[in-house]
Amino acid sequence: MSDRNASGFRGLRLTNTLTRAKEDFVPIDAANVRMYVCGPTVYDFAHVGNARPVIVFDVLYRLLRHLYGEAHVTYVRNITDVDDKINARALRDFGAEIEAGRLSLNEAIRRVTEKTADQFHEDVAALGCLPPTVEPRATEFVQPRADGRADMISLIQSLIDRGHAYEATGEVLFDTASMPDYGRLSKRPLDEQQAGARVAVDAHKRNPGDFVLWKLSSPEEPGWESPWGRGRPGWHIECSAMSAAYLGEVFDIHGGGLDLIFPHHENEIAQSRCAHGTDVMANYWLHNGFLQVEGQKMSKSLGNFYSIHELLETETFGGRKWPGEVLRLAMLMTHYREPIDFSVRKLEEAEALLEKWRRKAAGSASGQIDDTFVAALSDDLDFALYFRLMNEADLSASGLKAAAELVGIDLAELATDVDVADFVARRLGFIREKNWAEADRIRDELLAQGIQLKDGKDPATGERVTTWEVKR
Repeated sequence: MSDRNASGFRGLRLTNTLTRAKEDFVPIDAANVRMYVCGPTVYDFAHVGNARPVIVFDVLYRLLRHLYGEAHVTYVRNITDVDDKINARALRDFGAEIEAGRLSLNEAIRRVTEKTADQFHEDVAALGCLPPTVEPRATEFVQPRADGRADMISLIQSLIDRGHAYEATGEVLFDTASMPDYGRLSKRPLDEQQAGARVAVDAHKRNPGDFVLWKLSSPEEPGWESPWGRGRPGWHIECSAMSAAYLGEVFDIHGGGLDLIFPHHENEIAQSRCAHGTDVMANYWLHNGFLQVEGQKMSKSLGNFYSIHELLETETFGGRKWPGEVLRLAMLMTHYREPIDFSVRKLEEAEALLEKWRRKAAGSASGQIDDTFVAALSDDLDFALYFRLMNEADLSASGLKAAAELVGIDLAELATDVDVADFVARRLGFIREKNWAEADRIRDELLAQGIQLKDGKDPATGERVTTWEVKR
């Protein structure tokens, strides 16, 4: 890692959910910086809320690679393909083939999830995200592995052997009372987890907060053989297994959305620490804030539930498609820990800003990134300062392009893939209807993308015609 102190760079600082404080980042091993982020459950297409952590932690991944070198950062983001809804689909679609022995359970689940996983990869690539170093699937880590990497069944057995888990009525449960500081991440003391709305009460549990590590499967349900009978894992154990498999018992950074702090991340910590006998699972825990759509909680009942694919490929939001780089910039214009209101207006602001930068950077090769930008991003991913510098600093075209590239924004070309003819036809329709406001909106929208419309008359027919040119 190069010495940046002479230019004012003081090192990476991150807000650690575990301590509720901004801390200097000190990796366990600077030659192998390790980060784990919870990935998608591939039952359905990823929605716009799922896009935020993917983008945020992609920026952190890029920054770590810049600071420590590409070869010295390991980023693991999992695929969750163990889920009761997925299992039900696998049985419904491939039950006969499984029963006849023509298809294994893992193969059936993979077929069910293949389409959504492939779509997820296409979507996040369109958002400018790098692939992680490793992307393990949960189904590959249920039973002991030939390569000796950590697996779920072995972790559960270790928890039983160490007195942190117990069997009851066909389930294996984690004994939360066996861990004195359970609740440290979420700040939810065990004695406050009483029966009620937030904690399900089951007669077979020793404590209301005990959670499932393994549950038995009926003959009609998919399952894996285990010491406790044919069954399937609980939700939380998969990430404990996959992170340990590739990053070790203790690693540097664990990330995800704010909604995962409890119970998912809290229970990951409990499983991992108790199975391995460690004081921590990860040294730094980072969480991005919630996302609303046009000021409301996103939900299918409100009709404001959008997949990434819909935003990219259909005209369901704001009456148009949105380029991936616009979606990315709109996400990054708000600090990652703050709530974000995802709106058409925000996307339009991001689009105008992106085209402004593209016009300035046109025709230039990428230069060297100024350490002022590295320092801004290294202060807990201060996107507001970062983009203010991009707007206000006296940057060369090559410097602007380098600054954009560090956060995964490509300024190589103007967005000329817009179907201008379609926009022009719609605008002429509004003009015929004397709907000047909509006609002006389309004109301004295209101008923000560097496309200038010119109105005139056909000399032969006298009809209104519109031409356009790309402004750089």
